[in-house]
Amino acid sequence: MAPELVQLVILYLMAVNLAAFFLMGVDKRRAVGKKWRISEKTLFLPAVLGGALGGLLGMRFFHHKTRHWYFRWGFPLLLVVQLLLVVLALRQAA
Repeated sequence: MAPELVQLVILYLMAVNLAAFFLMGVDKRRAVGKKWRISEKTLFLPAVLGGALGGLLGMRFFHHKTRHWYFRWGFPLLLVVQLLLVVLALRQAA
């Protein structure tokens, strides 16, 4: 795999994980302040697009959405799938 492509993938994954983490924090702040909330679909979107680790860390760090089974089980499951895909991609590249 070309080094430029690897760098681009790494930057993408960093951005989508930061976005997932940030969205969890923003939604938690809005929940505490009883303000307009971010939809659960929007919270899941970056996690599905490669940001499951950021979403999971945000969920734990902000203590947000920890009671919802689909977040509590969905984010870790997405993370496992994403890690498997990375391992498979690395094996193919080697």
